[in-house]
Amino acid sequence: MQYLGYAPEVLEAIENRRAVVALESTIIAHGMPYPQNVETALRVEAAVREAGAVPATCAILGGTLKAGLSTDEIEYLGKNGPSITKVSRRDLPYIVSQKADGATTVASTMIIAQLARIQLFATGGIGGVHRGAATTMDISADLQELAHTSVAVVSAGAKSILDLGLTLEYLETFGVPVIGYQTEEFPAFYTRSSGFKTDCRLDSAADIAHLLRTKWALGLSGGALIANPVPEEHQLDAQTMHRAIEAALERAEREGVKGKAITPYLLSAIERLTEGRSLQANIELVLNNARLAGEIAGHLALVRGE
Repeated sequence: MQYLGYAPEVLEAIENRRAVVALESTIIAHGMPYPQNVETALRVEAAVREAGAVPATCAILGGTLKAGLSTDEIEYLGKNGPSITKVSRRDLPYIVSQKADGATTVASTMIIAQLARIQLFATGGIGGVHRGAATTMDISADLQELAHTSVAVVSAGAKSILDLGLTLEYLETFGVPVIGYQTEEFPAFYTRSSGFKTDCRLDSAADIAHLLRTKWALGLSGGALIANPVPEEHQLDAQTMHRAIEAALERAEREGVKGKAITPYLLSAIERLTEGRSLQANIELVLNNARLAGEIAGHLALVRGE
């Protein structure tokens, strides 16, 4: 594929049917300040390796879709974060045709992963249906990508700034399985509980890999959402988070923040309101998701190798 480039380690792993996990780059460019963003990205890659898989951090550099980045390329994204375009599906043709740089969201990372033949992707939390979407129609492209792109996503549920009930209804409408890892309750990003149920519960990476193989063998294209709760010792108090989210939403409405600027704005506001505790929880849940994705990818690779 003329627009796709691999890191050598990633290409070797794919050609030899070894486990690979895709990672996004929006968390590097727009998720936190430098140098913490670079340090976190490298820690997430290390967590994937510890689980026995090869990390493939995705981005667009000079118009090339990159499946796997070097340390220097991660450093470049981290240092130039605010000037790097946040890229979802709709932005890909422009960024690639202009030979520009871009940081990938969940949706665009899934697209690169599928092109690169990577079946597992670890992130923090997916986007979804925003609160007030009945009037704003603000629905993340992540949900349509999960419906159509055959990549499984491990996340700590959906970001708790969203309308979680409507997000789950949307996923059900488009036939996206929501699998709870060792839980029957859908996690709410910073907290382990939301009051909503997952479609099913599976308690091992091997069982999840078996479900994914079965789904795709049945000819059911599209992804699956693997909901992995934030570790209990790192979750935040639900009431504290509720108050912080409501305050952040009110501030965003007063300042007229909309579109793809809303999520980074809200996450930054919540970080300030929780005195940094939300950011630390975010880092820990991403590491937790990377480890689980690596384990699942390992079980998928065992079957591909056979």
